[in-house]
Order: sequence, then C-alpha cells, then structure tokens
Amino acid sequence: MTQKNSARSSRTASRVKTTQPEAGFSYARGFFEDLVDAALSHAKKLGATDAAAEASEGCGLSVSVRKGELESVERNRDKSLGVTVYVGKKRGNASTSDFSKAAIQQTVKAAYDIASFTAEDETSGLPDEQDIAREHPALDLFHPWAITSEEAAQLALQCEAAAMGTSRLITNSEGAGVSAQQSHFFSAHTSGFRGGYASSRHSISVAPIAGKGKQMQRDAWYSSMRDANELAHPEAVGRYAAERALARLKGRKIPTVECPVLFESPLAAGLLGGFVQAVSGGALYRKSTFLANSLGKLAFPKHIDINEDPHLLKGKGSAPFDEEGVKTSARQVVEAGRVAGYFLSTYSARKLGMRTTGNAGGSHNLTLTSRKTKAGDDLDAMLRKLGRGLFVTELMGQGVNYVTGDYSRGASGFWVENGEIAFPVEEITIAGNLRDMLLGIQAVGADTYNYGAKTVGSILVNRMKVAGS
Repeated sequence: MTQKNSARSSRTASRVKTTQPEAGFSYARGFFEDLVDAALSHAKKLGATDAAAEASEGCGLSVSVRKGELESVERNRDKSLGVTVYVGKKRGNASTSDFSKAAIQQTVKAAYDIASFTAEDETSGLPDEQDIAREHPALDLFHPWAITSEEAAQLALQCEAAAMGTSRLITNSEGAGVSAQQSHFFSAHTSGFRGGYASSRHSISVAPIAGKGKQMQRDAWYSSMRDANELAHPEAVGRYAAERALARLKGRKIPTVECPVLFESPLAAGLLGGFVQAVSGGALYRKSTFLANSLGKLAFPKHIDINEDPHLLKGKGSAPFDEEGVKTSARQVVEAGRVAGYFLSTYSARKLGMRTTGNAGGSHNLTLTSRKTKAGDDLDAMLRKLGRGLFVTELMGQGVNYVTGDYSRGASGFWVENGEIAFPVEEITIAGNLRDMLLGIQAVGADTYNYGAKTVGSILVNRMKVAGS
C-alpha cells in the first residue's frame, strides 16, 4: 500500500462507528455519533439555520488518605449532551444528561426556543468552512489506568509515609491522594465538522505539615500525567513535598523594599497565564485588557519567545481541533518579545475583524523561552543571577487587574543574599504592574516545569515592590 493510500485508509478507519465502549466507558463512540446526529437532524426539522452538538462521558476514581488511614474513596461518572442552535444570527443552547429520544428532542427544542427569543448578533455562527479541521492527528492522549481503590490507597499511603518519614519535624499531614480520570466525546455541526477522541489525566499528591503551634508550615507537591506509567514515584513526591515544608520553618517578615523577584517555575507559569488572558479574544474585543492592540508590539524583552504546539504527543494541552472543530496548528505567539498572535475563537475573531486561531477553549502547550538561557541555568544559577532579592515559592489571592495590569499578591518564599538563600520569608505582598513585569523579565531558567498546558523555567523580574513589616 502506498503512503498516500495508507494515510487515506487511516482517516477512513477513524470514521468507522465503533459499537463497543473503550476501556472503562459505558458508551461507545458510535452511540455518541448517533446521538449527535439525532440532535442535529431534529434541529434542522424545527427550522434551525445551523446547529452543533456534543456528547461526552467522563469517569474516574479518586482516593485520599490522611495520617496513615483511608479517608475517602470516590468514583465519578457523568455524561452530557450539549446542543447549540442558530436561527439566523440568533443563538441558543441547552444540555441534558438524559440520552433518551424524548429528552434529546426536548433539549433541542429548548435550545431552539432560546435562540428564537435572543437578540441577533451579526458575529454569531459556526466556524467558516476554511477553518474546520478535516484531518485529526492521533496525539496519544488516552491511557486508561486500570487501578483498584485498594491499589490507589496503597500508593497514596506510600506517598504520605515518605513525607512523614523525611524528618521528625514533619508533624502532621493534610493528606495524600491518587486520582485516575478519563473521558471521551464526539461532536459535530452542520458546517461539516465531525470528530472526537478519548483522553486521560492521572495524578498523585500530598500536603505535609512541618513544625508545631504557631511555627507550623504547610507545603504540597504533586505529579500529573496522561499516562500513569510516567507519574513520579510516590516516595519521591512525598519526600519533595516534605522538604519544601521543612524549608519554610522559621519564616520571617522583612521590611518593605523594592528589589528583583525570582518566581519559581510553577509560579512563572502563572505569569505566562496572565499574558494569555490579556491577549485572549474576549478581553480584546471588550477592551478590558492592558494589552489591547498589542499585535506586533513589544510585550516582553527581545530575548523572549513563546511557542504554541497543539500536537505534542501526550501533551496536557494537546488537541487535534479546538472546541468548535477548528483545526489547530503550531505557531509562534511571541517572537523576539513582540506579540505575533492572539488567542481567538471564531466569535471573538469576528468581533475583532480577524480570523480564528483555533483557541476556542484555551491555549495549547505553550512554552516560554529566553534566547539568553544556557543549559547550566538551573535554580542555583538563577539565584546567583538574582543576587539580592526575593525568591517567591507561593502566591496567594487573585490580585491581578487585567484592565490596568496592576498586580498585587500575597506571597511567601526566601530572601536571597549574595546569590544564596538566607532565610524563609512569610506574610509579605508583592506588587507591580503586569506590563512592566513582563517587559522586565531579565532571565528565564533552564529548570523548566510543565504546569498544565504551559512549560517555563523560573523567571527573574528586574524590580517589584515587596510590602513587609
């Protein structure tokens, strides 16, 4: 068979209806296809101009333990059919968890009635045909974990025991948990899109407490992967969480000061998330962002690049198409500090007079890098670059105003002198403006960390106000 014919066979095979559910599911994809087709057919029968529908199912196991005892075992299973109906430029949507024929028809009718009484919106509607995903690359996102509640409890107990055994100063625990989750869906709309896939997400976590009385300090750590075989060892998760809690003992307050701030890599992912929110369609067309009209302009120093790759195998943010059935593709979001692309759905793109970027539902596998970063720029090297200032390891509150960029968060971490950690710091607030913070990024570490759909190393910001005693 030629390569061309082989590829055609692969695409055709993916359209064959399956009649048996995949591991752990109650419904087969073929059943979901029939369900969606029935909803679309009824919408057209009622007089809808266009319609979209999605059937989905999720299931999983979550087990928690605390202080060596089983605390809870939860099994979850949910299902849903969502329907969106367009009557001209009017839109309505409804959903149900009842898959009976009568319930489907009632749900479609409810969406149709809502659309009939909704005001017209000229930008409303399904994606343009040129944007619809016709080919759906397999991204290796589904790895079911056939773990029993007893086995999950044992892993959680091992994780917590490792944390508690790290030091006699680990005096308590908020518990450890293991979660195994999986889901699948099928969606289609009357503009020609049809597609769906299964995915999984598994995790192990623990939150130990160090010290006693007023000196107690808590920290936590976790590992999350699509494939359970790639999770960190439970003992390693437990020990690292304990070490983090121990390092926070004897925390001090510091006087108010302006200084450089180094964000630990998991927190640096939050700065990247702040940028994404500021250049996302909804904020842009509502003009509720400090980065309005930023396309082609500097939002970062010239040594910073941000890439998006929706097609990474096993990626936590991978998707062959977005929530509207729009094709996804790799692209540069920031190049040499300049904004090269926004995050747009079909609706927000039309509002802005632009074209969708395939980001209905969010970003896909973002990586922030610096052209200055060297292979040896681990955390110790980043502390040396910080010199004298604050190393932040925890942030509290949601103090970010995306209209103005004003940033103020409760924080804790470590004071650094001469490039080395001097002592832990607590009960402080760090403040600045997100626009200045992004432009003030001096360095990005090689200590990369994947936080959901974002990968970034620790980030050194040149100056912020640290409010202490």
